[in-house]
Amino acid sequence: MSGHSKWATIKHKKAATDAKRGKIFTRLIKEIMIAARSGGDPDTNSRLRTAIAAAKAASMPADNIKRAVMRGTGELEGGQLDEILFEGYGPGGAAVMVAVATDNRNRTVSEIRHAFSKNGGNLGDVGSVAWMFERKSQIVIEGGKASEEQLMNLVLDAGADDLKDEGGNWVVLSPPEAHDAVVEVLRKAAIATESAEVAMVPKNLIKLEGKNASGMMRMMDVLEDHDDVQNVWANFDIEEKELEAMAG
Repeated sequence: MSGHSKWATIKHKKAATDAKRGKIFTRLIKEIMIAARSGGDPDTNSRLRTAIAAAKAASMPADNIKRAVMRGTGELEGGQLDEILFEGYGPGGAAVMVAVATDNRNRTVSEIRHAFSKNGGNLGDVGSVAWMFERKSQIVIEGGKASEEQLMNLVLDAGADDLKDEGGNWVVLSPPEAHDAVVEVLRKAAIATESAEVAMVPKNLIKLEGKNASGMMRMMDVLEDHDDVQNVWANFDIEEKELEAMAG
């Protein structure tokens, strides 16, 4: 995961294009719609609360958020989405999990399978790699925003399990049920977050180099650029210098 976190940081530092911003909004809207199926009140629906917070952090207009919630609850048409979680392997044997939200299941299954096979990977059966991951709250904070001591005092008291330094960023890991409390304590302390989500975090990492590393990053880019893909998680690690060389 650290390799992917570093890669995400490198991409984040590049100027965001309007197209990319549009894609971020699309993914956030889909997540709000799906979350709202379990109830449209964020006070009683933690997944919806997290999705709305992410949308606000991305400066999504309040009207867009409201319409997405109403589509999810069925008050407006257009909320028919299937959630699918794909599992497979990338170059070098790295485990990959891909979460999608689609209105055309058959098309998406075919396209994700093609994305794996064309880039040196292969799809597996349900459960083939899920055991290598655990569901965790994962919050990323830019290194200069807070000190290790300051963060430790805040997040551990709020229920976090661990604080890691990954490529100049702080990564806070917590049980999913502690996500809201950790986000709130950071908000009250005026510590900005780069991202805050409940993710599939790998238990162990596989180091990739050379062709396997570049092939893995090509595959990650293809998957992340797919319109139906909401999240991609993997258990690879790539040296930061190699990542920067590929990004450059």
